[in-house]
Amino acid sequence: MKKRTGDYGQRPFRVFVLDCEALSPAARGNRKMIALLDVAARGEAEVVTSPVTLAEAHDGRTTEQRWDWVLSRLQIVDIGKDEARQARRLLADARLHGHKHAIDAVLAAIARQWKGRVTVFTSDVDDLEKLVPGTVVVKKV
Repeated sequence: MKKRTGDYGQRPFRVFVLDCEALSPAARGNRKMIALLDVAARGEAEVVTSPVTLAEAHDGRTTEQRWDWVLSRLQIVDIGKDEARQARRLLADARLHGHKHAIDAVLAAIARQWKGRVTVFTSDVDDLEKLVPGTVVVKKV
């Protein structure tokens, strides 16, 4: 996958990376998370996640129509062999392993692809901070 540039105007472009605990509330209508999606809809930021996070976030309580609306405001980043290798290396470097950390590592690999002001919204701040560089902000949901 090619490196993202985020070359938009004078200010550094904002990128929001959502984990399951950020994406699920957006699909259920949480105002704070909807506000993030609205920023993307206005073209002021890119909101991204992984296909694996979509599967993890689906809980059956949200209508298909609501999911379609949320997905229309997200960019789902393709995950291939290179991203999987990077995620594996990040886990090894952080001395983490197993399914508990695998999706976090995929999101960290995605976050590292972007330039600009990158923020990861997660419920697992401690682990994500081990996986991303200091230039990426990690915020608790």
